[in-house]
Amino acid sequence: MSVQILIADDSQLVRRLLRVSLEQHEGWRVCAEAKNGQQAVEKATETKPDLIVLDWVMPVMDGLQAAREIARILPVVPILMFTLHDSPAFKLAAKRSGVRRVVSKADSGAMISAIEGLLSQENLTPVPGTLSTR
Repeated sequence: MSVQILIADDSQLVRRLLRVSLEQHEGWRVCAEAKNGQQAVEKATETKPDLIVLDWVMPVMDGLQAAREIARILPVVPILMFTLHDSPAFKLAAKRSGVRRVVSKADSGAMISAIEGLLSQENLTPVPGTLSTR
């Protein structure tokens, strides 16, 4: 069983690049994509992923609003904010919205290690040859 990840970003190119990058990691699978915060909430409710990657600036509902709603509905699912905005004030606002980690798009190489860290905190990192806890 693989770790199921939801990606939400208004850029189709970013979603595609994230999917390719994440699915190269053994045991990870993108179960859904959303192009705005409202879709992220709907798809999170529908698919119940193991982890969610959200952009902040999206149409209809931004990532912080979506994070608050998702954290209310699925409080145990870790949310990672992948954004160009990573000031200390933003990180505090994100944390208050239910985001567990903020990764700057300028440092996309940090994405994999940030996800690994969140999944290991949640005991969701599958060991090759075993099943995930979810």
